[in-house]
Amino acid sequence: MLPTQRPPTHPGEMLLKEFLEPLGITQTALAHHLGWPYARLNEIIHGRRGISAASALTLGEALGTGPEFWLNLQRDWDLWHSLREHQPVPLLEKVVLAQDEHTTSG
Repeated sequence: MLPTQRPPTHPGEMLLKEFLEPLGITQTALAHHLGWPYARLNEIIHGRRGISAASALTLGEALGTGPEFWLNLQRDWDLWHSLREHQPVPLLEKVVLAQDEHTTSG
């Protein structure tokens, strides 16, 4: 469930606050361990880059969380921000679909 009064935690903040800081690991050390450029990890941590499926696989393996943990964090982050800009669309009804089929055939 998405929070309503605040944005969900960005995966990069989670990575920093719940993994790197408690484990005493620097960004440089983790980037080296993952085989990533420092900039890639730093951009994730500072919320300037999202978590891709490939990044989720790598982080999940390295930190023992599984990729779904990271992808779910990213999904919640993206959805919360998209909902702030989204304009609702009316429900598409069967009647409309049937009418469109008759007008386009023939």
